[in-house]
Amino acid sequence: MLPITDIEDLGLDAGAHILIKHGLQAVPPGEDIGVVGRSPGWEAQLSAWCRSQGHPMALTEQDGRVLARVTRGGADAGRWRGAMHTGHADASQPDAIATQAHPSWGMATRGATVEAGSPAMHFRLNQKNEVWSDSAADLYAQAVTAQWKPDEVIDWNESFELPDVVEDAVAQVFTYMIENEVAALIVPARFLGQLHPHFREVQALLAIQIADEARHIDVFTRRLRLKGREPALSTAGGQTSLKTLIDEPDFSIAEFLLSVLGEGTFVTLLLFLHAHAPDPVTRQIAMLAARDEARHVAFGMTHLMARLELEPEFRTRLAHAVQARNDALSATSGLNEEVFDALILLAAGEFTPTAIASGYLRVQQLMRDMAEGRQTRLEKLGFATSEAAQLSSLHTRNFM
Repeated sequence: MLPITDIEDLGLDAGAHILIKHGLQAVPPGEDIGVVGRSPGWEAQLSAWCRSQGHPMALTEQDGRVLARVTRGGADAGRWRGAMHTGHADASQPDAIATQAHPSWGMATRGATVEAGSPAMHFRLNQKNEVWSDSAADLYAQAVTAQWKPDEVIDWNESFELPDVVEDAVAQVFTYMIENEVAALIVPARFLGQLHPHFREVQALLAIQIADEARHIDVFTRRLRLKGREPALSTAGGQTSLKTLIDEPDFSIAEFLLSVLGEGTFVTLLLFLHAHAPDPVTRQIAMLAARDEARHVAFGMTHLMARLELEPEFRTRLAHAVQARNDALSATSGLNEEVFDALILLAAGEFTPTAIASGYLRVQQLMRDMAEGRQTRLEKLGFATSEAAQLSSLHTRNFM
């Protein structure tokens, strides 16, 4: 029996089309429904609407009333004609991730049906292997849970006084750390606007990483100025090192240099500062920042492991990137000498020859720990032990 939708006195210019759409959704494409009504001119309104929606329509008469027989159009009917489904990579899988995101999908929600005629939006990073990590959603959820408010978790009012030479060392270290965190903010920010929204989990993770770095810059600056100090020395070598990160155009290589090598090394530095902090505020800041940075490293690692599984030959490009960066920085002085001395002083705990000697040895151990950490991560990415050790040794002396 032909299902009938009675729109009564309601015109299509007043919402009757909603009732008709509901009736059509109850039948498969190619099947008919009947439409009857009483409002003046409803037949002409219905005819125009059916043409715009791609549903064939014929007028007949039944029981002395005009009956419109409307055939439900196909999946691409009407305003969806020629549309593309963003989850088409695997239609059997909800929210499937496409290997390549199409420009015509634009900013549509993944899985939405995109109307034909929507403008093409060309995002440079539209290949899954260029950006994806299956852990991105979990890392984002962890990051949301782990967000912290500086005024709630750091006791800025805790009373302490350090000798001037120690407070100066703290100011120098944080001056150095701030500029490195600025680079760690800029790099993901540059790529965020180039990333196709189809890969929304990565998009969200990069956004929260940027927020992490902004918060680090804020708390590092607040600690630097806490006792009335101004920022200390920033060197040309340090700036040049960071510029090589900002200038890197390839997302995967930038993640490798910044997150796997640079931020991984920075986590070791932050844990060192936590262990040897001369005051409770510095100690709290170092541990909180280290937790955030560890998530950034985790994304870089999981992304690169996924890409290398598909493209083992990409490992050669990573090795070349380390060598190229080393060559570009060969004429620079490496780590700011003032930072190196400040770390020794903080590790010493006292301004005496014996304590300084001990602090020097601790900083040398820090350098070894950094190198071993880089080597371990490189081996996880599939580099042979000897090559991983060599690449670790080539990493910038500026740590980041």
